Amino acid sequence: MTISVASGKGGTGKTTVAVGLARALERQVRLLDCDVEEPNSHLFLQVGQRQSEDFSIPVPRIDADKCTACGTCSAFCEYGALARLKDKVLVFDNLCHGCGGCKLVCPENAIHEEPRAIGKLVSAAVPGVDLLYGDLNSGEVLAPPLIRAVKRRGAAGAGG
Repeated sequence: MTISVASGKGGTGKTTVAVGLARALERQVRLLDCDVEEPNSHLFLQVGQRQSEDFSIPVPRIDADKCTACGTCSAFCEYGALARLKDKVLVFDNLCHGCGGCKLVCPENAIHEEPRAIGKLVSAAVPGVDLLYGDLNSGEVLAPPLIRAVKRRGAAGAGG
């Protein structure tokens, strides 16, 4: 069974309700805190030891020797993460959503991907609750990939 506590203005008590529900159930539960910009469930649960791992998304890197600046990659990118100039393509890492489409459409095979860390996946356990949350790096604006990773990891049943 899945119970979601979602939506509502900041400070309305979503985290308080979610943690309260998790604690009230009389069996081991998994709590996913998807507020990756400011996760607070661990504070309410008074979590001690945590395991964390870096979370990265793949971002494109252009091989200047192969790139013909045809613009296929920049035309494909819906987020404006690639810009074609006269004789080269620029990559704006902070706009890249890590979909990999630019690499697939490049006719010259001039794009490879490198990981860019955007946050951490953190897991911890207290009696009755296995907690998993994402913690977005300060200044990072790309929350959706980390939220999806928390949900995917939680659905897979991995606590850490």
